[in-house]
Amino acid sequence: MWSLIQSMPIWVLVILCLTLGLAPFSPEPHIWEKLKMLAAGNLTRPVDIFDLVLHGFPFALLLLRLIAGKA
Repeated sequence: MWSLIQSMPIWVLVILCLTLGLAPFSPEPHIWEKLKMLAAGNLTRPVDIFDLVLHGFPFALLLLRLIAGKA
């Protein structure tokens, strides 16, 4: 799996972060809304947890790819 992450082009992950990670863009990015809910302790519904995972996944992949590039 680590080699798969290392082989992913960074530009693809950046595009994923800008589209899926931040969608919908108005009134505020979904990931930002879910992170605020998490900080406030209001992230309790399963659909909200799923949204956080779905919109956070591209950012997690990008972070792993950046770490893999340094190793």
